[in-house]
Amino acid sequence: MTFEREVVVVTGGANGIGKGVASAYAKKGAKVIIADIDEEQGEKHAKTLREAGAQAMFIHTDVRKEEDVINLMKETVSAYGTINILVNNAGVTKWKSPYELTLDEWDDIINLNLRSVFLCSREAAKVMRNNKIGGSIVNLASTRAVMSEPHTEAYAATKGGIVALTHALAISLGPDKITVNAISPGWIETQQYEELRDVDHAQHPSNRVGTPADIAKACLYLTHPDNDFVTGTNVVVDGGMTRKMIYEH
Repeated sequence: MTFEREVVVVTGGANGIGKGVASAYAKKGAKVIIADIDEEQGEKHAKTLREAGAQAMFIHTDVRKEEDVINLMKETVSAYGTINILVNNAGVTKWKSPYELTLDEWDDIINLNLRSVFLCSREAAKVMRNNKIGGSIVNLASTRAVMSEPHTEAYAATKGGIVALTHALAISLGPDKITVNAISPGWIETQQYEELRDVDHAQHPSNRVGTPADIAKACLYLTHPDNDFVTGTNVVVDGGMTRKMIYEH
């Protein structure tokens, strides 16, 4: 599986899952653009990838802003000539009671998590449709699109919206040979994996909590140049956790 001819944009690529996804594409030979608001970590990660022999660059981007998104795609095309793959990963959550969540906080989460997926997809697709082989878009949703903990209303709304937006875009962009899919991660530990407890791993039929590499593998599958038949779907990557019935004793 090689991506040596592919130009990949990863939003939220400076940290967490996005960082792992950017690394995976770089290791496969792709030209990787890390788009993030975190300039320090974004530049650092791009430098690390370049030092490992990859072609990578950081573009400071606030995906809540239309002008930033337009600039992201413009700079990517200026640097590498096209865009083949977009991974819409940028997102944030806020744990706050619906009685206390302000409208500004709600709007910020909606704009960052959901509206950005539309904006980035729209602008990237304008470039992809001019490619002979089209392109691929992957949207990071969540198992929280279909299940919740208390005080996550805005986050859950965005993730449910991403799943719906994914199949809508797949239908609209299909004639331009652009596939659009979603990935719904479950519990993906991005920082202190070694501190997880046995009981944490045991909640999963896979017998372990997930890592960013698990999501990256799904991205590579969905965006491989030879894979043009899977579109409009939501791939759940959660170690089977959401299929396991758990009773308190």
